[in-house]
Order: sequence, then C-alpha cells, then structure tokens
Amino acid sequence: MPKRVDHEERRTQIAEALIQVAGRRGLHAVGMRDVAAEAGVSLRLVQYYFETKEKLLFYGLRYLTDRFTARVGARLAAAGPDPGPRAMVEALLVTSLPTDEESRTFHLLYTSYAILSVTNEALAAQPFIDNPDAAENALTALLQQAQETALADPAVDARMEAVSLLALTATMGTSILVGQRAPESAIAVLHHHLNRIFNSGQTPPPA
Repeated sequence: MPKRVDHEERRTQIAEALIQVAGRRGLHAVGMRDVAAEAGVSLRLVQYYFETKEKLLFYGLRYLTDRFTARVGARLAAAGPDPGPRAMVEALLVTSLPTDEESRTFHLLYTSYAILSVTNEALAAQPFIDNPDAAENALTALLQQAQETALADPAVDARMEAVSLLALTATMGTSILVGQRAPESAIAVLHHHLNRIFNSGQTPPPA
C-alpha cells in the first residue's frame, strides 16, 4: 500500500528549508532550486506545492510568524500561570531580539521581507502581513490593562509607548545583528524603558 503523503508536513519541510537557506544567504538571493536542495526534494515538488517564488515567500512569512508566536508562548509559559501585563509585554519584545540563532534568523528575515515587499512588485501587490498593527494593538492593550490595575503609570499614552517600544526593539535588534550592541545591553535598555512605564517594585522576569 503506498505511503500516504502529509501535505502540510511537506509544506512545513519546504518552508523550513527556505528559512534555513535564506538565513545563510539572504532572502533576496534564494531561488526555488536552492530551497529544493536544502529540503532534499526535487524542484518539481517545490513547484507542486508553491507555483511561484512569491507564493513560497508568503508561506515562509506565515511560517516564520507562527514560529515567533510559539516562542513568545513558551516564554510566557515559563513565567507561570498568570504572568501579568509586564511579563507579557517583555515576552513579546525580548523574543523579537536576536539573542540566539533562531531569533537572529527571525529578525534578519522579517526585516528582509519588509524591504523586499517594497521593491518586489508581486509582494507589493499583497499585504505584507494580514494584520500589520497586531503587535502595536496587543502592546497597547497590555499597557492599558496595566494602567487600569495600577501596575503602570496612568499618565503615559499607551499607544505612543507601544509604538516607541516596538521601534526601539526593532532598532536594537538590528544593532545586535551588525555587532554594535550585545544582546545583554539591548535587554538592559529595554528594561530601563519598561521600568519607566511600569510602577516601581515590579521585578522584571529573567531575560
């Protein structure tokens, strides 16, 4: 009896190969043949699941985002059953910093996707991500929750702080990638800003 093919497993295998080879060579330099070789499958098989490079790239972006979400979830699970808004904010931001090989690849490729979507007509014709304000909205809601429960300064503008924290983290992530700043230094800067927003006496969780 022929073995049943798990199509989602195949797509995941190919997406993982895309992430690996793009992490080494850069997203712009990766072709479908490179991905096939990395996955150990034929080019025809990659083309069967993803007719064009653009479709492969968009699936890879969703796969990359799902992996990031899983890493945030794991950090929150390690913080306990009720981590609170500060721990949740920190989990989202620290996870996006390139502090290990997987998060380095995430930051590098997510930035590459953003740049490529500006210059690539096929990618530019579609939204870069399904909900581009998702992280900003999530952070804003967490900061507002902290304000409502007297865990954060009620005078700060939650939306403005969310935007600033995301911009700060993205910039520091790039500085880590290029060797300007050590991950520990970036996390210390992030703690400094969170200490300004959240009320004193709250001990930040370990990075």
